[in-house]
Amino acid sequence: MIPAAPLYTALSGNDPYTYNTDLLAANTAPAGPLGGMSAAHPFGLEPRTGRDLLAIVLWGSHVSLFIGLAATVVSVIIGVAVGITAGYFGGLADRLLSRFTDVVFGFPFLIFAIALSAVVPDRFPKSVVLVAVIGLFGWPSIARVVRSEALSLRSRGFVRAARATGIPAGTILIREILPNLAATIIVFTTMSLPAKIGTEAALSFLGVGINPPTPSWGRTISSAVEWVQVDPLYLVFPGAALFVVTLGFTLFGDGLRDALDPRTAETGADAGAPAAAEEAIR
Repeated sequence: MIPAAPLYTALSGNDPYTYNTDLLAANTAPAGPLGGMSAAHPFGLEPRTGRDLLAIVLWGSHVSLFIGLAATVVSVIIGVAVGITAGYFGGLADRLLSRFTDVVFGFPFLIFAIALSAVVPDRFPKSVVLVAVIGLFGWPSIARVVRSEALSLRSRGFVRAARATGIPAGTILIREILPNLAATIIVFTTMSLPAKIGTEAALSFLGVGINPPTPSWGRTISSAVEWVQVDPLYLVFPGAALFVVTLGFTLFGDGLRDALDPRTAETGADAGAPAAAEEAIR
């Protein structure tokens, strides 16, 4: 979808910033049936502005996916650092970091985001604000998972042997613990990306996301709600794009987890064994 946006603009000449008010009716709704759908505008037009809706949906993917991916990277870095530190060192460090994780996990994220948007100057990029807010409050889940895995790994023989030879803790974390957490981190990152994209859309829907005319799925869905009776396709297309992308990443994360986690395969094999045995007896 990301490379499709510039390709569509190059082939059709439509972009999300060109206003076609001459194609709107007197009530500022798109003229013609189906929201102004035509060969020149396959998804129709945006009410009030007359902008090409397909261009808005395609270019909106750039904003939503960038914010979701950047926020995921921020949350994964923080969560892995907190979780691996708490799990490996244990004791006081584990207790303090675990309590801090619980506090962040229970923090009223949406209220904070709405309040922050009211005090951040408009000249400050909203995309940076969204990445910071979503990333800084999205790490507790992965921190808990990484902490649990690190607690198990620190008692393994190869880690005890490394400690016994006097290798520094930082080296053990980087060379011994972290590589064994790679599969868990990759799977969790893939599965948390749809949630971050959905969070960006929710914040934009609430009016604290990307400012118009920059295209964003959440902002477009928010604007489309009041036009749902007149032009329902204005809501359907960006909503369908958001649904398909989040579903795709979720299914990809499930498949990646099954491929990288041997315990999942073993569970599936164990579950199929009784059925196979019963069939053989028959």
